[in-house]
Amino acid sequence: MDWKWVPGFGAVLLILLSHMTSALEVPLDPKVLEGLPQPPTITLQSPKDYIFDPRENIVIHCEAKGKPNPSFSWTRNGTHFDVEKDSKVLMKPGSGTLVIDISGEKAEAYEGTYQCTAHNDHGTAVSNNIVIRQSRSPLWSKERNEAITVQMGVSLVLQCRPPAGLPPPVIFWMDNNFQRLPLDQRVSQALNGDLYFSNVLPEDTRSDYICYARFPHTQTIQQKQPISVTVLNNSPEGERRPGFMTPLGATSTKMVLRGETLELECIAEGLPTPEISWKKNGGELPSSRMSFRNFKKTLKISDVNEADAGDYHCTATNNLGTAHHIIKVIVKAAPFWVSAPRNLILAPNETGILTCRVNGEPKPKISWFVNGVPIENAPEDRSRKVEDDTVILNNVQSGSSAVYQCNASNEFGYLMANAFVNVLAEPPRVLTPPNRVYQVITNSPALLHCSTFGSPIPTITWFKDSQTSIKNGDPYVIHENGTLEINVAQPLNSGKYTCIATNNLGIKENHVFLEVKEPTRILRQPEYKVVQRGMSAVFECKVKHDPSLIPTMTWLKDNGELPDHERFVVDTDSLTIKDVTGDDEGTYTCIMNTTLDQDSASAMLTVVEATPTPAIAYEKPDPPTDLELTDQTERSVQLTWIPGDEHNSPTQNFLIQYEDLLHQPGVWLNLTEVAGTSTTAQLNLSPYVYYSFRVLAQNHVGCSQPSQPSRQYRTNPAAPDENPSNVHGEGTEPGNLVISWTPLTGFQSNGPGLEYRVQWRQKGTSEDWSTESVANVSQLVVLGTPTFVPYEIKVQAFNDYGNGPDPEVVTGYSGEDVPSSAPDSVQVMVHNSTLAEVHWEPVPSPSVRGKLQGYKIYYRRERGLHETEAATDQEEQVLTFSGNRSEGRLPGLQPYSLYNLFIRVLNNKGEGPPSPSKTFETPEGVPGPPSSLNVINQGLDSLTVVWGPPVNNNGRLAGYTLKYQPVNNSNELGPVKVMTFQANETTITLSNLNSSMLYKFYLSAKTIKGSGPIITREAFTVMDTTVPNRQVDIATQGWFIGLMCAIALLILVLLIVCFIKRNKGGKYPVKEKEDAHQDPEIQPMKEDDGTFGEYSDTEDHKPLKGSRTPSNGTVRRDESDDSLVDYGEGGDGQFNEDGSFIGQYSGKKEKDTHEGNESSEAPSPVNAMNSFV
Repeated sequence: MDWKWVPGFGAVLLILLSHMTSALEVPLDPKVLEGLPQPPTITLQSPKDYIFDPRENIVIHCEAKGKPNPSFSWTRNGTHFDVEKDSKVLMKPGSGTLVIDISGEKAEAYEGTYQCTAHNDHGTAVSNNIVIRQSRSPLWSKERNEAITVQMGVSLVLQCRPPAGLPPPVIFWMDNNFQRLPLDQRVSQALNGDLYFSNVLPEDTRSDYICYARFPHTQTIQQKQPISVTVLNNSPEGERRPGFMTPLGATSTKMVLRGETLELECIAEGLPTPEISWKKNGGELPSSRMSFRNFKKTLKISDVNEADAGDYHCTATNNLGTAHHIIKVIVKAAPFWVSAPRNLILAPNETGILTCRVNGEPKPKISWFVNGVPIENAPEDRSRKVEDDTVILNNVQSGSSAVYQCNASNEFGYLMANAFVNVLAEPPRVLTPPNRVYQVITNSPALLHCSTFGSPIPTITWFKDSQTSIKNGDPYVIHENGTLEINVAQPLNSGKYTCIATNNLGIKENHVFLEVKEPTRILRQPEYKVVQRGMSAVFECKVKHDPSLIPTMTWLKDNGELPDHERFVVDTDSLTIKDVTGDDEGTYTCIMNTTLDQDSASAMLTVVEATPTPAIAYEKPDPPTDLELTDQTERSVQLTWIPGDEHNSPTQNFLIQYEDLLHQPGVWLNLTEVAGTSTTAQLNLSPYVYYSFRVLAQNHVGCSQPSQPSRQYRTNPAAPDENPSNVHGEGTEPGNLVISWTPLTGFQSNGPGLEYRVQWRQKGTSEDWSTESVANVSQLVVLGTPTFVPYEIKVQAFNDYGNGPDPEVVTGYSGEDVPSSAPDSVQVMVHNSTLAEVHWEPVPSPSVRGKLQGYKIYYRRERGLHETEAATDQEEQVLTFSGNRSEGRLPGLQPYSLYNLFIRVLNNKGEGPPSPSKTFETPEGVPGPPSSLNVINQGLDSLTVVWGPPVNNNGRLAGYTLKYQPVNNSNELGPVKVMTFQANETTITLSNLNSSMLYKFYLSAKTIKGSGPIITREAFTVMDTTVPNRQVDIATQGWFIGLMCAIALLILVLLIVCFIKRNKGGKYPVKEKEDAHQDPEIQPMKEDDGTFGEYSDTEDHKPLKGSRTPSNGTVRRDESDDSLVDYGEGGDGQFNEDGSFIGQYSGKKEKDTHEGNESSEAPSPVNAMNSFV
């Protein structure tokens, strides 16, 4: 194929970083396409202009998909390119991508125009023409630059004239030190790279003006020969008016293509340096796409469109005058898509249309191709008709699949698109996974998908809970792609939804489920806190969420993460900041996230210094003032106000209230709240209300007083927006139907003349609606209705201005009557002696004559089977079984008895007639306990036991069992003896018993079913009527006697030890010294008054640490460095038990014990015994 294009158009080529573009995707699930035939589709191809680096391989992309997998071929410069014959060219397996190895080869040999073709049994797709060119960075032509000498003040242009590279180079000026030359309003670089001086100065003198060209593809830089400039000051140029250096003349022309970037340039000379300004004739400059560069000398407009054509004025101004230049901008356009052709999947005998809508300037020419062949040269197809940009395919047949190409071209370029026509006959398939569960939040939109495929295109039908057909209309919208949308999902919309896809080849259904969840709401928001430094701050954030969703609470500080510090404690519904610092000030936000929604709230923390100065006074805010109503419409108005003084506590919110002077004068109701930072609110209003508004401010201290009311604002009447709620239908008597509702308030009436149109008809019939209009009531009684039949009921509000919305239909029931029939076929199945099961035939539904509540079983015990006469004191018992039951159990029956029962059916009105009575018998059971058990006539070795028969025999009494056993003083039980008796025996005398012994008796009655409960009694074999004390005197117990003997023996041993120690001890020399001094205060302790007469010494005594003790036991001062004398005044010192000094030795009656130095004598045995006792 030979696509039209203009080679080498423009001086600038757009170099794409990526050599890949994506094709139009087929709007079908790949899983579906796996098993279906499909013509080829180009999925990836290189750009139209591909400039390659000669140091790297050439990679020309061409990827395609289809069924079967397509094969690939290439053309180069319009002729077949045999890839296999060129060893340097490799085609990737499974694709058409070419990899050309140009190492060691002349890269120019592979320049040219390439085109890829993908072919399979169902058609041929082709790629764009891909122009392959080698990047070039040629050297600067050799030239000799003459030195330039100019007078100060004149204008100057230094030409760059870089070599033409591919792509064009980037130009910049530097000096020999590779430093960029400074540019300003006086010195600037033009778009072509030349350096312009509006006027030269002496500092412009230099010999190294060097122009550099950087070639981006090869990353090489070429350098021009340096230019030398000398500025003389001997004859400077004087001041002059501006004049344009470029462009020249009064006007010039600039052509730009749509979508490209327009750059207009005006550089002026003059002294002083002129300033440049821009404007467009007859229009404004596009500010969103416009920018100035190069000190306003360049105007840049991106993404040019047709509206950017016109005359652009640039003006150069200095204090001596102005200069003007007009640039005429012409906008042309290469072809661009309005609507590209799209793939078609058609069923046999269907009709399809391919459209190729393009635009451009000049208008593009459109050509059609089939499988890469011009359509006029393709095999004739009578079903195909070409009309300029449209191909119409009528009554297509199997086997006519093909790929069509649309080519649109003009002198500035071309567009080409592939679009296949695939003729298939396929039954419907549902692509949406089955049993998918959709979860949405209440009042949010819900989208239930039913993505299908089939040929012909299937028709989609939706059902709710497999029963109700869903029609397109509020609240449901069925989209063309099969998706079911519920605009405002409510909990009642939850359930199972079924979509059914149908075409003439079959039917397919799929089930999805919708769960409507409660929204997440913050019930208690964090509040503004003012906390002293070092104290704690607590922000509460209590949240309500759907219990089936898992919530996640997140706290932020100033919209960032909380500081990672242990002072910040996050609890379930609060944030605590301990030991507050100044850095903790900020805004804290709690965010509650679920998988479906979130809610958030914020509060500020202010930290104040803990000073003894009086605390800041926090008070309620002052009321707002200057209420004003603006932007008034039928249903809304804007209210503005001026906030009052906050009194050191920021306003958290404003509460807006209204008074309805028409319906509820004097009553103020809450309308809405806005944030404390707002001073305006858009209020939604209702019709036929005389509004007056007021505003209250609220901070953490409380609410302000209300503001002064606004001026009155009256809304016009209108038809009601809603109908009465809580519509019910329920009969109170047979033959009537009471229809009730909650009436609209005056506020809801929307206008005068409010009435209610009540309609009813029997459900399931084709009769017309009965209608009655009423006013000022909330119920209507309909008479003459059949007993308990369903009615459809509607209640619609209307007034003098029209009807309310179409009312919902509710179902009610006419009045009930007592049931007319009784249960039949009553059967009783006795399970055991206390449980019976009753079965019956339920009554027919019409005979219930109301809502079935259940069945009541009335039963009574007539008599025991061993009795001959009926019991007169037996109460009738009743059990109720709810619902439509046919059986029930009667627990707690008395064994061996005759029972009588009957059954009644029950509705809301009452009970029906009784069923025929039914009698049944319960079998024998175990008897009850004997009525009494007593012991009489106790003797030393005998006693008599008497008892009474059971109160309830529960059968034929077979006898009694008596057991008894002795109990000794330690409560141990002896052997058991068992005796049995006939039913007529109630006494027995037991002999040969132990005297003064406690006996325990056990007695039970029995029938053929076994023994009943046991009763017990205890008795002694003595004649005392009271129970003897079973405690024993402790003095007679063996353990006590043994303990006393052990204590006496211990005391005797102690006395012997003390006596031996006393007679064995010696005397200390200290005693002799005391006798010699005869100090009256130091007297020997007397034995008769319990004191010690002398210090004893035993072999266990040891000297003090550090002393030397002779063998005779005396302590010598001259041999001891640490004697007792050194520690006291006059040498008479003492030590306490821990060796510390306590004073002089004395004869006081203190019994001091010194560790390691006992100085006490053993007491006499008599004294020792006295002290023990």
